[in-house]
Amino acid sequence: MPAAERASSPALSPWWQIAAIAGLLLWLYIPVLVRLVAQWSEPDSDFSHGFLVPFFSAFVIWQERSRFASLKPQPSWWGLVFLGFGMCLLIIGQFGADIFLPRLSMLIVLAGLIVLFFGWNFFRVLLFPWAFLFLMIPIPAIIYNQITFPLQLVTSKVASTILPWMGVPVFREGNIISLPVMQLEVAKACSGIRSLMSLATLAVIYGYLMERRIAVRILLVAASVPIAVSANSLRIVGTGLLVQYWDPKRAEGFFHEFQGWLMFVASLLMLYLLHRIVRLLWPEEDTEL
Repeated sequence: MPAAERASSPALSPWWQIAAIAGLLLWLYIPVLVRLVAQWSEPDSDFSHGFLVPFFSAFVIWQERSRFASLKPQPSWWGLVFLGFGMCLLIIGQFGADIFLPRLSMLIVLAGLIVLFFGWNFFRVLLFPWAFLFLMIPIPAIIYNQITFPLQLVTSKVASTILPWMGVPVFREGNIISLPVMQLEVAKACSGIRSLMSLATLAVIYGYLMERRIAVRILLVAASVPIAVSANSLRIVGTGLLVQYWDPKRAEGFFHEFQGWLMFVASLLMLYLLHRIVRLLWPEEDTEL
């Protein structure tokens, strides 16, 4: 490293200093973490997949341990920029009573610590597991509402199109499907956002573990959106058939929950079959990484 570059980089601090700073930041973010875990734990939470995210990031870091051993720390003052920006987001979030900004600042501060104490070479190796952590942060309510309502309408429209093919007359108004025996409302909880978020997260994990090509990984994640929407539409169709030909009470309770789990398993199967088809049409050995 040139002398000028060495002069512009901070010396690697002892581990006790790093631990002290990490402990201070943990103390600052404990309320943020507690509220985050509480939101994951809520009954019928759309973000319960958040529990899986940090564990998978830790697994990826553990897998890359040999690469870390071969790297030489090159601390950079640029980490202070990330730290300053992250702390600003925390302050703004606290004063504005916002829960999203403090959670976002937590990850930005984490990136700042990595760059400040270990350098950009370490951060490049950690980029994927660090970026994956964003999936554990629930979507802001203003964006969440903009996503769920269109999903409600798409699901309602698909279901109301398929049900008449199976002998069930329907009349749809927005997200309300009127059947001869009762009305079905495709509410926010039935919009499919929960299965969409969970399936997208699992698609990232599956792509990382089972596929080396970046393009195919992106395809699998992108495909999780139409797969989740299709599966949720079939769930509504199944509910309509149960209501019409069996018992209107089957629209709620055990059968309703069971259909949700069944369709999610079907979504995973569709994702796997898509990957098999892609590998059949585009063999990995014929493609450069």
